[in-house]
Amino acid sequence: MKLIYKPIYWTYYVASGVWYWARRRLTLAGFAAAAGLVVSGAVGADIENTVSYQAFLLLFGMLFFAFVSSFFFRAKFTAIRHLPRVGTAGHSLRYRVEVRNLTKHNQPGLTLLDDLADPRPTFQDWLGFQLAEGRRVRPFRVAQRRRTNPFRQANLGASPIPTLTPSGVGEVRMELLPLRRGVLRFKGVTVARPDVLGLFRSFFKIPAPQTVLILPKRYPLPPIALPGSPRYQEGGVALAANVGASEEFVALRDYRHGDPLRHIHWRSWAKIGKPIVKEYEDEFFVRHALVLDTFDEEPNSEVLEEAVSIAASFACTIITQESLLDLLFVGNQTYCFTAGRGLGHADQMLEVLASVKHCPDKKFETLEHLVLGHLSVVSGCICVLQRWDAARQKFVEKLKRIGVPLLVLIVAPPGHRISLAGSPLPDASTTFHVLEIGKIEEGLRKL
Repeated sequence: MKLIYKPIYWTYYVASGVWYWARRRLTLAGFAAAAGLVVSGAVGADIENTVSYQAFLLLFGMLFFAFVSSFFFRAKFTAIRHLPRVGTAGHSLRYRVEVRNLTKHNQPGLTLLDDLADPRPTFQDWLGFQLAEGRRVRPFRVAQRRRTNPFRQANLGASPIPTLTPSGVGEVRMELLPLRRGVLRFKGVTVARPDVLGLFRSFFKIPAPQTVLILPKRYPLPPIALPGSPRYQEGGVALAANVGASEEFVALRDYRHGDPLRHIHWRSWAKIGKPIVKEYEDEFFVRHALVLDTFDEEPNSEVLEEAVSIAASFACTIITQESLLDLLFVGNQTYCFTAGRGLGHADQMLEVLASVKHCPDKKFETLEHLVLGHLSVVSGCICVLQRWDAARQKFVEKLKRIGVPLLVLIVAPPGHRISLAGSPLPDASTTFHVLEIGKIEEGLRKL
């Protein structure tokens, strides 16, 4: 298998590198000249019956001159990039770059390009994607929607630099479009200047390594009544989050065996001569569990990305309400993150979701055990599942038997129908929704 795919991978690796180089080096006029060179070279092969070879020689000479002149760009610059702390997949990321001219001459007609880390995958990652596409795409089906390159992280643009005076500084407004969540790594910036013919760019590269966290894309959610009602939380909000006791002070009382030492009121003990503790009010409030299914063998699964986006949409909605949200998922270990009611913010939950990865080496029962051990404190459960099989059906049946209100969302690939036959019947406390990729926003509006 690897012997067959290795040459294809190296062809892709070299071709993508050449195309990236050409897109950055050649101007629009340069692309036109290169296209004319190819056409005239093909047509002008028969020099006895056509004069197209003359155009070929002219275009070749122009491009060769432009290429050679790029080696004589001797200017020097420094650059400082000012990035925001986070961005969002699918939304433009705007920032600014300060460029300083280190020469004693004016520098007009410059362009600034940003350099990202090489997005080309390793052979194993590329092979995994190709095999997954082979399983997904049916042969002889022309109208199938094929996935875009999952390894490309952002679409970059170029911005003009104002004329730089000797030792002067110019500010450049930059913009890029993040395509995927996760850490976006910058390698440096490039100052470009076209040659006198305007065909080929000369480059001066400036190292400027930086990173910015790209949050998952979110979908707007309609006003929905989430499952569950306020439940008793022993010790209040903070104790339920394992960070202390409720801050609602009630009274002082005598020490009882088992009371935590941090509740002792030392001044009262000093006055009375026996241990006195502070008593706090127990609270009733809504607390939801947001269960994210990360079990997928494919590292760049489109279904997982949409599942994370749906979870992020609910996280932003629930945390703005007077409730707690517990995000439960499995990665290299089990995770439970709590936010809401002053314990955390939506941005913190989104940063966690931006780093979620697939879990290929564990069974779904790992997530089941995590959720079942957490149900005693939650009012309801929102499950975002990647598929509907026996293991997930068994999981939902267990939650129904316990009596936990459920909202079950199943993400389906495009054109793939999920049958809920034999699944637990929806009732007043359980709702099922199948969300098809490409129609996620439409499906969420119907909740």
